[in-house]
Amino acid sequence: MIVPMKKVSVIVQTHKKRSMLRTLRNAGVLHVFDSGKKSETEENLKKNYESLSLVRNTFLELQNKKHPVTQKAVSDELFEEIQERHLSLLETRKRLLEEISKDASQIETLRPWGDFNPKDIAFLEANGVVVYFYTMGKKDLASLPKEIKYILLDPMGSLQVIAVPKEPLPSQISATRFFIPESGLSQLVNKNKQDREKVKEIEGALSEGVQYLEAYELHLKRSEQSIRFEQIANSTDGGEELTWITGYIPVTSVDDFSKLASKQGWGYQLDDPTEEDDPPTLIKYPKGFGIVKPIFDILGTVPGYRENDISMWFLLFFTLFFAMIIGDAGYGLIFLSAAVGLHIKGKKATNAVLLLYVLSIATVVWGALTGTWFGSEKILVALPFLQKLVIPSITNFPELFGVTTLSTQNHVMKFCFMIGTVQLSLACILNVVHKAAKKDISLVSDIGWLIDVLALYFIVLQLVVGESANLSVVGSLVGVGFLLVCVFGAQGPGIPFLKGLASGLGGFFTTFLNTISCFSNIMSYIRLFAVGMASVAIAQSFNSMAGGMMTGFAAFAGIAVLIIGHSLNLVMGILSVVVHGVRLNLLEFSGQLGMEWTGISYEPFSQTVSEN
Repeated sequence: MIVPMKKVSVIVQTHKKRSMLRTLRNAGVLHVFDSGKKSETEENLKKNYESLSLVRNTFLELQNKKHPVTQKAVSDELFEEIQERHLSLLETRKRLLEEISKDASQIETLRPWGDFNPKDIAFLEANGVVVYFYTMGKKDLASLPKEIKYILLDPMGSLQVIAVPKEPLPSQISATRFFIPESGLSQLVNKNKQDREKVKEIEGALSEGVQYLEAYELHLKRSEQSIRFEQIANSTDGGEELTWITGYIPVTSVDDFSKLASKQGWGYQLDDPTEEDDPPTLIKYPKGFGIVKPIFDILGTVPGYRENDISMWFLLFFTLFFAMIIGDAGYGLIFLSAAVGLHIKGKKATNAVLLLYVLSIATVVWGALTGTWFGSEKILVALPFLQKLVIPSITNFPELFGVTTLSTQNHVMKFCFMIGTVQLSLACILNVVHKAAKKDISLVSDIGWLIDVLALYFIVLQLVVGESANLSVVGSLVGVGFLLVCVFGAQGPGIPFLKGLASGLGGFFTTFLNTISCFSNIMSYIRLFAVGMASVAIAQSFNSMAGGMMTGFAAFAGIAVLIIGHSLNLVMGILSVVVHGVRLNLLEFSGQLGMEWTGISYEPFSQTVSEN
């Protein structure tokens, strides 16, 4: 369920502002939105954070993970010295690397000209002998005006090299001038070598700093906390005498907050959020369903404060979708083994591990019911007890059970459409319950959508599976549902009935398109059948390829084909779950619910690390 929020404003004397903020941070219950206002203090803290990150990231690059270094704890004063020293080393390394790159470019430019001392050229210029050097093509050289005097030097590959005394060539002549560098080739090579050695020395010194990596992690967390504190401080309002801050707290924390405010002598006001407010979302998961949280965290989706909490339904349907898309009990055993391994390694079953347990067991069950074990019929034949687990009407090996392929495929497709109808109908029912609590008459439109979903299911069956339906009755039901949506879809609290009716009828064409979309949403669930069947076909193809290699020395190649093929199929199955399994929940189901997933997660202003 989504925990209701209270909007709270806390007011104190301005000189007590920072003390009040520290107390609120320790309490860790008030969610405050960053106003976006900046301060010089915040900017300086951010620059410090960037400097710390720069050094920390360098340590991460240089550390030897195979031979970890014992970490050293240091005082704050010593840490400041360590930070200054390593920043200086990084700046020196950066300058040297830039010079190495610049010198390397000059070396490549000078190499065709050979080694010479630029001071000799400078000596000539100082004594009135000015020479300009150019490279150009043979045709350009032949077209030089006769009045231009030059000395032809040794060519550089296909380019001609000339030395022009006294004056440079006119700009209209196609030639590339060579500017004399400050250092010669041998000098640059030596300098480049010395700079590289200095960089190695600096990186050696930086490598020694890996022993302070944990200290840097701690100071980075403190820096983040300080930045957050300043952002909250900048989000306060008030003047010279009074300051106040506004945020949100869960209703479950109101009593504790009131006691804290009274103890501190703060003034405060509690209100219910208005329609104009956008409170954060705090979800209290039903017991046993918190394991769905890792999925939402990965997707980055949060329901809006006023939207439905579908975490329980999301988990139930996602588990079924996962099992049907992966579709193989053998693959389910692999996932189950991974879950056990992670459980043992972590010495604790996290939500992610528990989720993997549920998904893998569901996959094993579905695979057993369809008789799919690594896509091999031979396994079913060799282990007759597995055949007793199979439901013949949905098996992937119908010949083994005396049924036709068309029959099993139709049964699975019908099951997919049933799932879609149940899920979309559930969305309509949840909307009715949600609106009934608010006495919103527009819930009748959701009843209309429910009628449409149920009626359209029979049309889908007739078109795809070939099951006959009474089209006159079905058509009448679709019409009734459509009419209810048009009449009540734009109604709502505070909206006059006639105004809502006019608005609903005005959206007649949009409702018509949405009805067609409702039909396509049910059809969309056929993807569960299609992707699952494709996975079985791929597994069978690799089994067939490997089957002809399982004799003699070729057996090694056959085993490799099986491992690579099934690994590839497994990865493709996981990607399909993300593309199709998640989509059915976030688009079809959520769309019928009217959810936009635009919520902001409840993240209270809190202390994350000790300050000293």
